[in-house]
Amino acid sequence: MTASDSRRYDVVIVGGGHNALVSAAYLARAGRRVVVIERSDAVGGAAVSERPWAGVDARLSRYSYLVSLLPQRIIDDLGLRLELRRRRYSSYTPDPADPTRGILVDTQDAEATAASFARALGADGADEASRFAAFGERLAPLARAVFPTMTEPLPTADDLRERVDDDELWEALTTRPLGDLLRSSLASDLVRGIALTDGLIGTFASSDDPSLAQNRCFLYHVIGGGTGDWDVPVGGMGAVTAELERAARAAGAEIVTGVEVISISPDGDVHTMTDRSEVFHGDLVLSGVGRAVLDRLLAAGGAATTGADEPEGAQVKVNMLLSRLPRLRDETVTPEAAFAGTFHVNETMTQLDAAHAAASGGLVPEPLPVEIYCHSLTDPSILGEELRASGAQTLTMFGLQVPHRLVGDADPVAAGARLLAAAQASLESVLAEPLRDCILRAFDGRLCIEARTTRDLEDSLNMVGGDIFHGALSWPWLSAPADSPAARWGVSTPHARILLCGSSAQRGGAVSGIGGQNAAMAALEILGR
Repeated sequence: MTASDSRRYDVVIVGGGHNALVSAAYLARAGRRVVVIERSDAVGGAAVSERPWAGVDARLSRYSYLVSLLPQRIIDDLGLRLELRRRRYSSYTPDPADPTRGILVDTQDAEATAASFARALGADGADEASRFAAFGERLAPLARAVFPTMTEPLPTADDLRERVDDDELWEALTTRPLGDLLRSSLASDLVRGIALTDGLIGTFASSDDPSLAQNRCFLYHVIGGGTGDWDVPVGGMGAVTAELERAARAAGAEIVTGVEVISISPDGDVHTMTDRSEVFHGDLVLSGVGRAVLDRLLAAGGAATTGADEPEGAQVKVNMLLSRLPRLRDETVTPEAAFAGTFHVNETMTQLDAAHAAASGGLVPEPLPVEIYCHSLTDPSILGEELRASGAQTLTMFGLQVPHRLVGDADPVAAGARLLAAAQASLESVLAEPLRDCILRAFDGRLCIEARTTRDLEDSLNMVGGDIFHGALSWPWLSAPADSPAARWGVSTPHARILLCGSSAQRGGAVSGIGGQNAAMAALEILGR
């Protein structure tokens, strides 16, 4: 079977996640005939807003929830109408040994932050506050040097090292486990944990993991926007997807939903199946699905695979709708301040490493390290008028060190309930009241709380192993100059006509659009602008 003329394109994009939409918009704006094929009934992948509870007017960012790595360049190039709001409070971290005290990092008040360190750490607080501030200042040139390169052809490691101009930091971050850098920079186990969490979101590793997976994750978290700030998309993550879809369609891209791709061939044939079999042919094929999924499609087409390892996610996400924010055991901090940033619970460096050890042994960590934030404090628009007037708030809780192996073969309902109970117990250890007393009920009587496990991500989004990064993150640079457009942009596969455009691309991961932009730039070079 061959593609009809109506199914022949310059570029066929497999998968309709946010990166695929970025690629489609760029390519269509350049005058290329492009189609996006998505198996679900709507595009967006993990970057969507949904109403999880029937009859409840709350649009939650159900999977991805914050934006850090989306470059302003992509927003400007595609004419995206987005509002991203900066959060005043970076984080709040109660002391697990004494939850009546904690550290509140206020980005607009250095004195208040220092006073918070003093309350939590006593006589050592002032010195640790200075060390924490100095650590952030030391990382700032790294962010300013690396982030602008994310929308350019990959630099070499030597080139970036020169731009960073801190050989000691470069060596510490790229050659030795992150734990060494944190121990040499910070003295408190509590404060080291605040920093270490940036290396563990969706990544299963210890502070001293020799693979340096935690280092790579840490790098991506601290370079976002050139500052490391994580912003809230007004209207929820669905607003980001909606704008990308609008930009792609306005440029002339074709978007086909409810169509499943069953195989891909190296010559550009993409076979699909709905009510009947169809073939879409592209001079190039861009893969917005994970490498593991792409390998299955290539194998089905009788082609050599990319040889990707089977990915494994390491998180559980809990979505909640509350009648009000819960009271804290720490009476010096208001719930509105604590939950406005990232609220760290049971995330000292020692606890994070102990949780990794427990999960490596097949156990759900106890306590489970979790971090929480309240989207609706920064962006009330995601709630209906009546909910806003009532004082209701959303709450998102993200459990760390929960590898897919803990839930992959278990009953999904039981596994979700077990992780939800662990996450809830962890949060309640720092609350002055039971969380249940604050959770709203839907019209059918159900509590407005849900857990999204790695199994849920695999089943609903086709993310193998529930890995939000579609595989291990890579350093955003080359060891030596590349000799092809696909390699220069970090989107190559073993097949010249098939490129990566999603989170599996070399600089993919998170809601950034970078993988999509990079793939579009490589495709335009190959096709000839």
